[in-house]
Amino acid sequence: MWDLTQTPEQHARWDGRFSAIIPTRQRANGAQEFCYELDLGIHTIRGTGVSLGDRRGKAGERTSALAFDTSDRLSPLGSGRGYWRYVPTPEGVRFLTGYDYAPGWGLIGRVLDPLVTRRFVWWLTAWSFDRLRLWAEDGVPPEETGWWRSLRPGRRPRARARRCRKRPARTGGRTIMQNAPATLTEIAV
Repeated sequence: MWDLTQTPEQHARWDGRFSAIIPTRQRANGAQEFCYELDLGIHTIRGTGVSLGDRRGKAGERTSALAFDTSDRLSPLGSGRGYWRYVPTPEGVRFLTGYDYAPGWGLIGRVLDPLVTRRFVWWLTAWSFDRLRLWAEDGVPPEETGWWRSLRPGRRPRARARRCRKRPARTGGRTIMQNAPATLTEIAV
């Protein structure tokens, strides 16, 4: 699971939020700088980011922290940050994620964000993670579970956002970003 999420070429195959992730430079603390692209057909959104992974917890969990930004005025997301946490369980691995970002598109983006953009980004994130699950557990390449393939009739593996939990469990009133790893404070774009 770690290699499928931390190797840029593999990551871009299953994550619908990216068409390409291009490593650019490694920092002294091990953080990896990168450029990313999302090809929308009529426009390609480009941005930069930095990730810091492979922090191990006491119970064997691993985390990866991420910060990103874009100057693309057509991007619905501005600067943001997030994390992934891999928690070993008796059944396998529980994969948790949390993220937050500033809306793009100015005032219109701030209005649309809670109504449309955040919901779509959540759906796309969950759908992508189910594509990852199908690949890791069943060996189904992500290219066989693209959204357009889900529209075709017949029985075949389909990625489904609804298989993912919609809301993280709250503990003591903490939000998902309050549960972020400390490494998130060590990186900036």
